[in-house]
Amino acid sequence: MGRTKYGVVIEKVLRATETSRIYVLIRSKRGKSPQDRIDEWKIDPFFGVLLKIQPNALERIVPISGDCEEPDLGISAADRELLKNEVQVVIHCAATVNFAEPLHKAVDINTRATQLMLNLAKEMSRLVGFVHVSTAFSNCVIQHISEQYYPDNLMAGADKVLPIRNVCGDVLVDKMASSLMGKFPNTYTYTKALAEQVIQTESGELPVCIFRPGSIVATNKEPMSGWIDNIYGPLAMVYGAAIGVLRIAPVNMRAPNPVVPVDYCANCILACAMQTANESAEKRLRSLPPTIYNYVPHKSNPISNRTFTDILAKYQHTVPLEQALWYPFLHTTSYLWLFNLIAIFYHTLPGYAIDLVLRLQGQKPRLIKLYTNIHKSMNALAHFSTGFWTYEMINTDRLWQSLSAADKEHFEFDMRKIDWDDYFSRAMVGMRVYLGKEDPSEEGIQRAAKHLKRLKRRHRVLQLVLCICGIIIIKWFVGLFL
Repeated sequence: MGRTKYGVVIEKVLRATETSRIYVLIRSKRGKSPQDRIDEWKIDPFFGVLLKIQPNALERIVPISGDCEEPDLGISAADRELLKNEVQVVIHCAATVNFAEPLHKAVDINTRATQLMLNLAKEMSRLVGFVHVSTAFSNCVIQHISEQYYPDNLMAGADKVLPIRNVCGDVLVDKMASSLMGKFPNTYTYTKALAEQVIQTESGELPVCIFRPGSIVATNKEPMSGWIDNIYGPLAMVYGAAIGVLRIAPVNMRAPNPVVPVDYCANCILACAMQTANESAEKRLRSLPPTIYNYVPHKSNPISNRTFTDILAKYQHTVPLEQALWYPFLHTTSYLWLFNLIAIFYHTLPGYAIDLVLRLQGQKPRLIKLYTNIHKSMNALAHFSTGFWTYEMINTDRLWQSLSAADKEHFEFDMRKIDWDDYFSRAMVGMRVYLGKEDPSEEGIQRAAKHLKRLKRRHRVLQLVLCICGIIIIKWFVGLFL
């Protein structure tokens, strides 16, 4: 799983609470053990603020070797006993966010692992709260999403899909994907919806809640402004445009954009955990289902896709990238067929031309391969970037109002106060530094600005050449009929 959500939650817990132990379910990866992966955080800038004030903070983390793809989560018997006896709060945010993930793998990680975590939680003698991190798009087959469950949206529910997965092989499950998924656009949203149904039907008397965040983007404040470590969702489009390779994208400019800063998500997750622990006795007495918290920009301070792209266009030029390949600009269309048509002229044909030059220079061509991946990603994102959803946030608003003044200061997640222009100006700086790995000094910014000016001159020359060629072709074509 990507570090964005769980890493920010861990950092916040270590920095803002006196929690004695954090048990992190983490698998070995690329030859590195779970402990090796935790140790890498010692030199990660993201944990720099924490380690300055608490040099030994990471010693409070206990890695638990495991894997959400495994039928038993890959947890050893000894570690399982440790968790049963020690854990008080579970935050389950492990997921595969790959929209093109084969169904068998998405079911294993997003749905079955949720069921297995619930089963393990039922054996935790000290448990007071369990937060399941879902997504605001788990019910994207409808346009208005309330803080409730939607089992009727599922053509095949978890009670059918999980038994099928247990008896059928990977290939067979994948072949059944279209008939099982129904109207869901991809395996990610479908299996996250299944996981919510598992929470609804199998949590029993556990103190559980569901947190549904929108598209997670860079930090607003903590532990540093503008931090981000991946280019999923909206940031894939932003980064592609900033380096000059993405020039057309499928976007509904009138639709609201459900972006949420990752540090605010972490704060809201922790607030959800506290509230769930406080109200668990009452919910058991009243036999209420687990509470759902939708989390997107507040209706009193929304941001549309048009505002989002306008702000980013402004800051792409004031926060330039030295690694940009071409002068950044981005056109949009809400029609997927038109995107694919325009992409031929904006992406594919220039890509072939540049790759030809690279071949002639004895270098390895790379643009067509890059654009193949970009177009695949844009087509996968199109359902969300061109869609239109509205959300109810009654529970989330009530959660914010229930916090004390001190907790509101320490666990801020109220998006009614965010200045989106100011936020994205800092997010663009963060993208340049943390994703682009570019020099944050004034000298580095000046070099990037000079590079941008050179690219702009080349862009204007190309536009002039294309206009002249277009006029010549039009005159030639008209001359055929005179």
